[in-house]
Order: sequence, then structure tokens, then C-alpha cells
Amino acid sequence: MRHAIAIATAATLALLAAPSLAQDFRSTPGEGRILIEEWTVPWQDTRPRDPYTADGDTIWFVGQRDDYLGRFDVATQEFERIEMPEGAGPHNVVTDADGAPWYAGNRDAHISRYDVEAGTFDRIDMPDGHPRDPHTMIFDDDGDLWFNSQGANTISVLRMADRSVHTLEVPTPDARPYATRIAPDGTVWVVLLGTNKLVSVDPETMALTEHVMPREDARPRRLDVTADGRVWYVDFAEGHLGVYDPASDSFKEWQSPSGADSRPYAMVTDDNGMAWYVETGPSPNLFIGFDMRQERFVSSTPVPSGGGVVRHMDYYAPDGVVWFGADTNTIGRALVNPPE
Repeated sequence: MRHAIAIATAATLALLAAPSLAQDFRSTPGEGRILIEEWTVPWQDTRPRDPYTADGDTIWFVGQRDDYLGRFDVATQEFERIEMPEGAGPHNVVTDADGAPWYAGNRDAHISRYDVEAGTFDRIDMPDGHPRDPHTMIFDDDGDLWFNSQGANTISVLRMADRSVHTLEVPTPDARPYATRIAPDGTVWVVLLGTNKLVSVDPETMALTEHVMPREDARPRRLDVTADGRVWYVDFAEGHLGVYDPASDSFKEWQSPSGADSRPYAMVTDDNGMAWYVETGPSPNLFIGFDMRQERFVSSTPVPSGGGVVRHMDYYAPDGVVWFGADTNTIGRALVNPPE
């Protein structure tokens, strides 16, 4: 499998953050209280997205519309901009075991690692340009990097031992693999935005299985997997939160509080039995909390900046914080169930 590695030096620019837009927003009184705070990213109209942290102190994100890797220092509230090669079209960022950020070059068929100390990028091109649009990535326990490609209709893994890319074609045409998570048993789960299906991949055999959702018009957009192996997802098309139990091969769904036009998008689960997601249909967007044990909605909180569209978020367990990016050009955090 052919692969290429290129090194590029990154230019950087550091700026102090603007004051936070809002804080101490409360949800339903007495239930699911959360605090939401957002910071305006100093580079306008760049669609800062997909913030990710490995330590709670440094928040990495990407500027999808302006080819940069962003770094936010929580303590100093300072932003740093690290220039990528023009045309990268970054879509997602995660960090490896050493804390180094990796981004998906969605418009230029590559994945790249940023060396923080050297200030350089280590670029890995997709074999013969396929898949063309690496999208959302996640590391497995072995340190290999799994990612989906929406336009190419594929699910891939980058094996770190030899930097080789192994790609599976999704059987359903135009299925649009959109988000990837990994279960405790190592199974790789992906939602298919172009159809009403979830996909699982056995990482040992690379066998791919499609799981058909109960509603034909459902279009899942994001997902997460809880410790019990259940797969939670949001249906963007018809406004549902759902769960798939692989053990019983069964689905269960709940209509989102704002109804069929709620457009649920970014989502995550925490380690306290809660699912969190954002309804992007309402303006302002609404940050929704669902108690997975009691199977009921307990929280609906406006995103202070309005949100525009909150596309992806990540939960950092040690701090009990959900980090998110918004099309209102902000990076935000939600402290879920903070102390009074």
C-alpha cells in the first residue's frame, strides 16, 4: 500500500481571547443544571470546529474555512493559530498518546500530525488519492487511527506501525459515512448519513456489517458508544435520539423535545449516565440533556452565542466538560451537572 510522508513548517500567531460570551446558563430548574461558556475565536468566519483535549488545559481545534490548527490555553484564555498548507480543508482533530494533534485534510486527501516541539507537520497522503476526503477520526487502544470519508463512501484505518492506510468500501451506494466511535470491545461504529443505517467493523477481521434502523427516512449524523456497548445516535432528518443494542439487535428511539424539525447534530455521552446533544433547528441552538438510565429528557439550554450550527463535540471526563465549536465563530464548553 503506497503512502507518502511530507514535512512542512507551521507559522504561528498568538492572540488573547475576547471575553467569554456567556456563562452560568441554567437548564430546567433543579434538573440537569449545566454551565455554558463560549470564547470568540479571533479569526472571523473561519468555522472553528471539533475541539479536542487530552489534558483539559490545551484545547485543539481546526479552522475549516481557513486552513489552520488552533490552540486555546484554558488558563490564560489565549488563542494560537498554526498555519496549515493552503487547501488542506481541515475537518477534525484528535491527539495521540503523546499529546500530538492529528488533523483530517478533508479537501486534500491527507491526514497530518503536528509536532508541537518542532513546529512541523508530518503529512500522510491517501494512497492514489483515495479516500479523497478524510472526515472524522478516532484512535483505538492500539494507537491506530480510524476515520470515515463521507464523499468517498469509505471507512479506513491508518496503521501506525508502517503508516499504511487500509480502506473498506461501504456496500450501500452514497451512504455518506459521517461519524466514527469505538466500543469498549474494540468494535468500530459509524453512522451513515445518506441512509437509515449504522455500520460496525470488526477491527481484527475488517468485516463490515450494516444495521438497518427502524424508520426508512431516518438519517443518523453523530453517535457515541457507552460502557455497556450500546450505540447512541441522533437522527438529523426527523429529530430523534436513539440507541442500538448489539446484544439484542434492537433499536429504541425518542422524539427530540423540539420535534421533527429539531435537527440534532453534535452529540456525546458522559460517564454519569447522560447523553448530551445539540438541536440545531431552533435558534438559538439548544443543548439537550437525556438521562439514559431513566430514559427521559431533563435539560434544554440555549447556546449563548446562538450556535448557528454546533457540529461536533467531545467529553473530557476528568473535568466533566463537553467542548464544542459553533458556526458563530466560537469555541465553547459546557460543565455538565456542576456544583452549586
